[in-house]
Amino acid sequence: MDALISTTPTIEIVQAPGTLAGLAAVLKATRKKPGRIESLPPVCYLRRTVRLKAKGIAAYAKVCGYQPTQGVPLLYPQMLTFPLAMAYFASDYCPWPALGTVHLANRVHQHAPLQVDDVLCVEMRPGLLQAHEKGQVFTLEFKIWKNQALVWEATQTLLRLGVADPSGERYVSALHNEQPLSMQASFMADAGIGRRYGLVSGDLNPIHLSALSAKLFGFRRAIAHGMWTQARALAAMLPRQRLAQAEVWVEFKTPLFLPALATLWSTSEIQGAMPHNALFEVRSAKGDKPHLRANLSYTLG
Repeated sequence: MDALISTTPTIEIVQAPGTLAGLAAVLKATRKKPGRIESLPPVCYLRRTVRLKAKGIAAYAKVCGYQPTQGVPLLYPQMLTFPLAMAYFASDYCPWPALGTVHLANRVHQHAPLQVDDVLCVEMRPGLLQAHEKGQVFTLEFKIWKNQALVWEATQTLLRLGVADPSGERYVSALHNEQPLSMQASFMADAGIGRRYGLVSGDLNPIHLSALSAKLFGFRRAIAHGMWTQARALAAMLPRQRLAQAEVWVEFKTPLFLPALATLWSTSEIQGAMPHNALFEVRSAKGDKPHLRANLSYTLG
């Protein structure tokens, strides 16, 4: 692992910044101006020793609807990557600020089960550029290691709005649903979920916190974090036991304005009878507007 890390400049984050300090750094980075680039400068952001703590996992599980028997939730390790992503956005390595950047898609692959008190090494690198009609698409690549073995990885696909003449091949949606879906469940996204999830995840983007702060950035109401919406759906989709391996690929479609009732649609019945792979969507209460579309597969521990 160290041999891989040494090939590019490495910035080690010894201690994650506090919530207010992290938010201040993000707001300061708004001075950056969107512009065209040919490629992202190579860099590796690294947290060498991160312990999975029961308190943090329990807080995340509660806000996302997981049960203790499900163990470490599939998306929870992405919380460990957040300080690296924020440090990157605040740095000169990233040409654009975090605010005004849209989360298009997320792909997570758990290679091995995780448990409380595991000591992990977390890294992040910028990825490829793709062209989009609304700006520049780029990716952030995350890897998490345990005892020098890769146990979890993710690709976060982001859109920087307002970049003229973007670089790279044209971005194309990869998840297409041609199978009939049926409604399996519904869940409430209340007006305060953005604040509660923000405190757990560290993502205190104003568009998620309140109607007033969201209006400052052009939204009529606060919107749910896409990662919360995905996690809440997975909490219902996955069985009430630990996973050995899993992969989920999601594309975010339309904002989920708060408060709202969301509905969960799938190719298969959830819990028990569901096979270990499925397509699913989170839709509006009427089922006529998709908020996200995803493909899930897993094996049990």
